[in-house]
Amino acid sequence: MNRTCISIVLLFFTITLSGNSYSKDKYQAEENRYFGEKIPDLTPKLFDPKIVSPEGRFDGGVFTPDMKEFYFTRKHGKYKKRAFFVIRYENNTWGQESETDIRWPQFSADGNVMYIGKEYRERTETGWSEPKSPGEFINDMAHGRSVSSKGTYYYSVSKKGDTPGNGAIYYSRVIDGKYENPVKMNLDIDSGKYIGGSLIAPDESYLIWYMDREDGHGQSDMYISFKQKDGSWIPAINMGPQINTDMQESAPQLTHDGKYLFFTRGDWKVKEDGSRNYVGKRYWVDAKVIENLRSKQ
Repeated sequence: MNRTCISIVLLFFTITLSGNSYSKDKYQAEENRYFGEKIPDLTPKLFDPKIVSPEGRFDGGVFTPDMKEFYFTRKHGKYKKRAFFVIRYENNTWGQESETDIRWPQFSADGNVMYIGKEYRERTETGWSEPKSPGEFINDMAHGRSVSSKGTYYYSVSKKGDTPGNGAIYYSRVIDGKYENPVKMNLDIDSGKYIGGSLIAPDESYLIWYMDREDGHGQSDMYISFKQKDGSWIPAINMGPQINTDMQESAPQLTHDGKYLFFTRGDWKVKEDGSRNYVGKRYWVDAKVIENLRSKQ
């Protein structure tokens, strides 16, 4: 082998090693942002980082779009009532958590709007604005709300006119600067019991929610529907046995980079006094599961 060939081989070998090293470093950096948890594949994994769940009391949480803050909750054990915390990423590491009065926030893609319950706050030079209401339409919201990049609200309600105990999903778009009267999704979506937890894709190309139906795997399952070119939605699709089990799956949430889908899996436990208490854990999975389902349609 002449010197030229040897040089080319060595150069290729060096580039390969450099590429592998970069991929490994990038992978480890991503894991670091997720508290050292192993990145999931197409099989859901438990998400229960010890830094936020030292006693297994982690109940759920959400990252800000820049991944510099994580708002989360703990429940059970010494937490007789659900407690709320925030932890911040500084100097390339996660710091110590502190309690917060911010409960169950969601954020716009640019991080400039925080949605809490039926209200929202806008980022200001000094922090966050006072809570504001998007309009009267939100007053009927029960639980589970998400907002697309266009500002369209998708949310679950349970009100007069709907089948008792079933609930339904509605949406409201911004028309001429104001939110329109809420529109109820069609029966291909709202056709089950205990409907809630809507997750709308940023571009509104798909909707994920949970409900209890005869074609499910037991208790509530997560379902998905894709929007067609004409604006209509295809009938609800059960997300399958890898996502859904005989336990209760609910509370879907997508990371801001679109890479991972989070959800809760749990069951109802009977207490000594005979009352029931829901105990759930957060799981996460590669969001490619969504595209895999889309490709089958």
